[in-house]
Amino acid sequence: MSNIPAFDPRQVPFEMVDGHLPAVPRAHLGTHALARRFREPPVWEPEIRVEPRFIDRQPSAASVLVGLVTHTRPTVLLTQRTADLRSHAGQVAFPGGKSDAQDQDAVATALREAQEEVGLHPRHVRVLGSLPHYTTGSGFVVTPVVALLEPGFSWEANPGEVDAVFEVPLDYLMNPAHHRRHTLQTPIGPRHWISMPYQDGAHERYIWGATAGMLRNLYRFLLPP
Repeated sequence: MSNIPAFDPRQVPFEMVDGHLPAVPRAHLGTHALARRFREPPVWEPEIRVEPRFIDRQPSAASVLVGLVTHTRPTVLLTQRTADLRSHAGQVAFPGGKSDAQDQDAVATALREAQEEVGLHPRHVRVLGSLPHYTTGSGFVVTPVVALLEPGFSWEANPGEVDAVFEVPLDYLMNPAHHRRHTLQTPIGPRHWISMPYQDGAHERYIWGATAGMLRNLYRFLLPP
């Protein structure tokens, strides 16, 4: 059970926008540049590793697939979770979930979950590598598996878990001018997060929490020195 009352993050005003920080240049977001970055990683530190715990439970291993769709203008594959899930209901998320005993490793978990949630067959996936573990406030130790996805395949959203599948331009998410900082005072102390709202046609996709935190770490990883 959560140690803080339920709240709507959209109703919490942002304190600042990180527009003073540089965007990752578009030349660094193409297929070859991304593959080279993972082959020859820089010396870097993730900005966010561990969120303050707000649920009392034993940590569970999990993986997500940070899928970069290789359009001419690359995009990030995201989902809108259904409103009746026990964990992170209604939120924007990467495909992913808890590790199962039969999963060989974190990559296997991410690939299995992506196929179960959105029908993404592993033949469309080229894994580049992983970002450092990200521990969520809900007690998941998440491995973000970053991969290139071939465009042109169709989604098959699992209606029990996913309300919508959509893509957001990678250069939009790698530009801190779209990164907003929020703070909410709670009974167990302040809770901080980054949001990256994106207007997807008639829908506002409110990217926040762990998903935004992992994207922020990807930004730090891809940023040139």
